[in-house]
Amino acid sequence: MPAISQPHQRRRRRTYRLVAAAAGLATAGALAAALPGSASAGESKGKPGGHTSRYQDVQLLSFNDLHGNLEAPSGSSGRVTELQADGTTKTIDAGGVEYLATHLREARKGNAYSITAAGGDMVGASPLISGLFHDEPTIEALNGLDLDVTSVGNHEFDEGAVELARLQKGGCHPTAGCYTDEEFEGANFPYLAANVLNEKTGKPILKPYWVWKKNGVKVGFIGVTLEDTPGVVSAEGVKGLKFKDEVETINKYAKELQRQGVKSIVALIHEGGAPASSAYNYDCDAPGAGDGISGPIVDIAENITPQVDALVTGHTHAAYACTINDPAGNPRTVTSAASFGRLYTDTTLTYDRWTGDIARTSVASANHVVTRTVDKAADMTALISKWNTLAAPIGNRAIGYISADIPSTGTESPMGDLIADAQLAYGKELDPETDLALMNPGGVRAGLTYAAKGTEGDGVVTYAEGFTVQPFSNTVNLQDFTGAQLIQVLQEQVSGTNAASPKILQPSSGLTYTLDLTKAGAERIVVDSIQLNGAAIDPAATYRVATNSFLAGGGDGITTLGQGTNDLVGGDDLAALQQYLTANSTATSPIAPPVANRITVVQ
Repeated sequence: MPAISQPHQRRRRRTYRLVAAAAGLATAGALAAALPGSASAGESKGKPGGHTSRYQDVQLLSFNDLHGNLEAPSGSSGRVTELQADGTTKTIDAGGVEYLATHLREARKGNAYSITAAGGDMVGASPLISGLFHDEPTIEALNGLDLDVTSVGNHEFDEGAVELARLQKGGCHPTAGCYTDEEFEGANFPYLAANVLNEKTGKPILKPYWVWKKNGVKVGFIGVTLEDTPGVVSAEGVKGLKFKDEVETINKYAKELQRQGVKSIVALIHEGGAPASSAYNYDCDAPGAGDGISGPIVDIAENITPQVDALVTGHTHAAYACTINDPAGNPRTVTSAASFGRLYTDTTLTYDRWTGDIARTSVASANHVVTRTVDKAADMTALISKWNTLAAPIGNRAIGYISADIPSTGTESPMGDLIADAQLAYGKELDPETDLALMNPGGVRAGLTYAAKGTEGDGVVTYAEGFTVQPFSNTVNLQDFTGAQLIQVLQEQVSGTNAASPKILQPSSGLTYTLDLTKAGAERIVVDSIQLNGAAIDPAATYRVATNSFLAGGGDGITTLGQGTNDLVGGDDLAALQQYLTANSTATSPIAPPVANRITVVQ
């Protein structure tokens, strides 16, 4: 049974290190009006422990889906949208751990009771500065940010449970070894994985929960990732693991915490929702509580026991600070801070020392932009410089040239098309009979920007930029499918588990069809419109298809892609992109962004 941990004034190396930080956002007087009649903040007579105030504000700072973005993200990945008072919007440059550290440290000032928590995907799909070193730099940065606790996300399993355990406990990488003279120490904070079980033992692979405690104030944290993690991670990454239902797991451990006398509970959930607006300050409680948000987190929030007082979520890379009613019909805070360190959430949890619970009526939460107008944190600048120096010989190498930005956004993105074209070209080298390639949208982690990020010059694509686009080290695989199976693959993008949130595969040049979003399920694919190089798909014919190894295993709920025949496993997908860029572009003849008109969308 996990122990209740006591934070200290100074962090000390143990299995992880704990922190005591900061005090509440609102004053006791300001809270008095919000609290129930006799529960005013000034009451102290007969109160246990002899404290002068019954209520203690606890500051909860949170973020999610950092994905190893230590440097300030570029392009749209490094911006947030802000809703103005007149209804218009503006974009703000945001993100970068040098700035995140400054914002978090400023937010903690004057708050003696402060906790920093995260909602998973701290690592994985990371830029070169972190991914090249198996995300050790990100763990070091999170230690420096004084992160107290995080749930696992699906990307924490990209390299499997053994590698995740190494990130927690420390030690040099089993094959790459040590990158510096000092052995990697691991995370100073606990990773929580309550719903991730070892198939053989049936026990969680990491701690299911953790308790922050200071001066009689106790706040428990339960961490889970989405139950469908096996559907979005390679089979090798989740081998030997079982992922349980989020609600069932959280409710189970909430009861266990209650039995230990911990009545204030926060759930860290790597699953999220979709607000009606992309603006970080959009009011998703208009016109009523939770009316402006949809997606999996709504059902989860509505069914998690009322014993849980707040939910910190993630996975969808969306920004929201909503209230969704719990099963008892009472409002409960549900938050997400977008991704890549562009936002952080500041939540005030008012702790009732008499009951040991959170006074829900006084909980306040808001997202804040990690602006780049503040001073950089010197320790984070030094950390980035250290790892960039090690990565520079590889990362600064030019691998191609582009004539303009190649974005990764949209139902069909120019970047997705470019990757599919690169995999088709690579597939034809492996087997000249290769007909087409399909790329999963979630594997396109960024676009390419024309403006230089360093000294390489405008239009130059460096290896580091290519790594940011495709960081997973998947292989490019070839398989045979009938035309009927190929049609089914396209239908599975928008039906079954993908009906509510389609996973539109990015097609290589020559594959065209119509996507009718006015229809439902598989009918969204207009079968008569599907053509390859101008000819209708023949259901009885055989087609040779290139995909990455994630899709070749039936990933993203497109199970038919796991049923191909005549398999051929090729090389690294990033190498295929690099080879394509090098072969098809020069400084005087750069590649232009694909038009992204292979899928005709009807809305």
